[in-house]
Amino acid sequence: MNLERLTKIIVGPVVAEKASRVAEQHNQVVLKVLPSANKLEIKHAVENMFDVKVASVTTTNVKGKVKRTGRIMGKRSDWKKAYVTLVDGADINFLGE
Repeated sequence: MNLERLTKIIVGPVVAEKASRVAEQHNQVVLKVLPSANKLEIKHAVENMFDVKVASVTTTNVKGKVKRTGRIMGKRSDWKKAYVTLVDGADINFLGE
């Protein structure tokens, strides 16, 4: 796989209450990824960027919400979310400490 593409696949971590609960209970990390990325590419990208072993990857497409500003209706972009399950004992530190 192309190393340049692998570095662009992960957009960032999802910071939410559900994401932190999943991380504690199931040893998973929730990431925002490119909509065109598949599970194998996400697995290789996480393993290369964070030097951890990935057990499995589950993805879901999140539909953008319709929002209103005054009389103007707008729509947020659709995006893809990946639940990455790490092997036992592995951990990702996003702060880099």
